[in-house]
This record gives sequence, C-alpha cells and structure tokens, in this order.
Amino acid sequence: MKKSILIIALLSISFLYSQAHSHSSAKPLSFPDIPGYKSLKTDLHIHTVFSDGYVWPNIRVMEALRDNLDAISLTEHLEYQPHLDDIPHADRNRSYTIALEEAKEHDLLIVHGSEITRSAPMGHNNAVFIKDANPILQDKAEDAFAEAKKQGAFVFWNHPAWYNQAPQGNPILSDFQKERIKKGELHGIEVINSVDYAQESLALALEHNLTIMGTSDIHGLIDWDYTEKGNQRPITLVFAKERSIASMQEALFDGRTVAVYNDLMVGKAEFLVPLLQASIVVENASYAKNTQVLELELKNTTSSDLLFQNESNYSFYDSSPVFEIGAGETKKISLKTLVKKDEITLKLKALGCFTGPKTQPIIQWDIKAK
Repeated sequence: MKKSILIIALLSISFLYSQAHSHSSAKPLSFPDIPGYKSLKTDLHIHTVFSDGYVWPNIRVMEALRDNLDAISLTEHLEYQPHLDDIPHADRNRSYTIALEEAKEHDLLIVHGSEITRSAPMGHNNAVFIKDANPILQDKAEDAFAEAKKQGAFVFWNHPAWYNQAPQGNPILSDFQKERIKKGELHGIEVINSVDYAQESLALALEHNLTIMGTSDIHGLIDWDYTEKGNQRPITLVFAKERSIASMQEALFDGRTVAVYNDLMVGKAEFLVPLLQASIVVENASYAKNTQVLELELKNTTSSDLLFQNESNYSFYDSSPVFEIGAGETKKISLKTLVKKDEITLKLKALGCFTGPKTQPIIQWDIKAK
C-alpha cells in the first residue's frame, strides 16, 4: 500500500513538474527594446491542419510560448484544404478561434489572419488583422485583396523568390503586384521565409517601401524543422509603441520591422542600427595596469550570435578584427589606443546584418574608460 502511495505521489510530482515546464525552451528568443518602441517577437505565417499543416492550432500556441514570442498569426490557406476529408469545416476562422481560446490564459497575442493562395503572378499573400476570413474567399484574386483592404488588413507577399513560382529563384514584381501596391492593398514582403533569405526581395522592399518581413511558414513541428537542426525559427521583430494588437498593426503599416533568422538580421537602417546598439552592452572598459591597452567586455543581450568586424580607429591587441559574440555571452577585446583616453568610440561592422543588398551597417558606441 505504502509503495502504491509513493508511486502515485512520484507520478503526481512528475506531472506537475512537466506542466510547469511545458512552456519553456532551451533557447527562448530574446531581443532588447529600442528607444521609443517595444520589440515584439512575431511569427505571422503559420499553418495547422485546417489548411496544409500537420498540427492542431493549440500546438502552435504552445510552440510560440516556448519560443517566448509575443504574437503569432495562423494564416491558413483559404483555397487549399488538403485535410478536408478528415477535418471538414466551412468556417475559415476556425483555427483562429481555437488558438484564441488556447492563448486566453497566456501572455500571447493572436492575430487574425489568412493566406490568399494563387498561382503566379498573383502568388501567395497573407492578410493579417482581418475581421472575418470567409468573405476573403473570392473567385477573383482582385476581389480577395479588395475585401482584405475593406477589413483593414495588412497584406504581405509570401516567399516571392520561391522557385516553384519563380524558377530562377528571384522575385518578379508583376503588374498584379504593382497594381495592388498602387491601390494600397499590398504592404509588405517576406525577405526571409523558412530557411531562405532573398536579397532581391529586400531590394523590392526598399524600392517600393514595403514592410520587411521574416516568417517560419511552419507546417510541421518547430522542434523538428528548426530546433533539432540547430536553428531558431525566423521571426519579424515589430517595433510597436506598446504591446498590443492595435499597436503592432500600426507599426507594420509604418514599416517598423527587422526580420531575424539565427544570426541574420535584415531591416531598414533606422531600426536595425538602434537594435544592434541596444543588443551589445559594455560591461567594463578599463586600461590594463601600466599600459595604454583598453580592455572591453561586451555582452550580447540577444538570442542570436552576432558577428562583427572592427572598423574603429584602434586595432585589437590580442584577437582577430573579425569576431563573434555568442547569444547571451560576453566577449573580451582589447584596443590599442596608444595614449590613455577618457572616452573612445567603438565602431563595428555587423557582418551578419543587412540594411540593403550586400550592405552591412556600421554600429558605434561611445564608451567612457575607467
């Protein structure tokens, strides 16, 4: 009897322990706020069994909580439901409703969205911040976009360089997309989709003032498709005035984003530069005893490894001018300032980051020496 009671007690403790840790991850995503804005971690291109994904909507909520996201959108294909024989449901809002119910007791924002799925040249496009997915299911693509606009949706072009629709692997801005942009029906473009980064998509974003997006486009499990392969899910950092759906929507229409995948960051300079400045904290700056060698300790406060190249007026004393600061780690470097200075400017080129095709930003920090 005592043995049975002990087993039951141990099982109960094990159950409670697993529940307490069900929303934790070995590598939760983390990025600092920038001046004037909160950095919201979002993934606005996700699928479940209600289109061509392989998991139930509540799993997407749990994955997002494990990854420490602020917001997700379940963007089911409106026109494509391969599991229809097993999961028939006429309401295209169903996965959103399930996710919203799952998330109500957790600190996760659920953005209502759907994917308008057409062959090239229309392509695939996500409409997020919609009110009702059903009226967006239209025979003509033009009517679907018009309905999304009527609902106040933010619409972005998915995987424009996808070789199934663009055989050369480069995006082609068709007359259809140009017309959507002109009518205010297309507002963003994915420069990172799944594991793919297209600098040509970034060029289109900058040329046509489209919001820069990064998404997982997940169909299977995040753990299987990303974590077990040593990767993080791609996300869009949205710089919002507050942590709310309305503020996120305003920020996306205003183009305040940076796309992130592992150590790759892509965004306009006005947002990427302050993000990188906030990502590195100078924990110590002091001269080695009886020398003119300034020793610095630089801490990476993000969940991404960051690769830099020294662009300062001072050379390094004991390390390569190209160096990495691992996620959450502190790197010690030493500068030869030749004479002791009260203050120096550290300039580093962020090698894994892009403000334009093949354009990497130079970040600087004004540092007071002890």
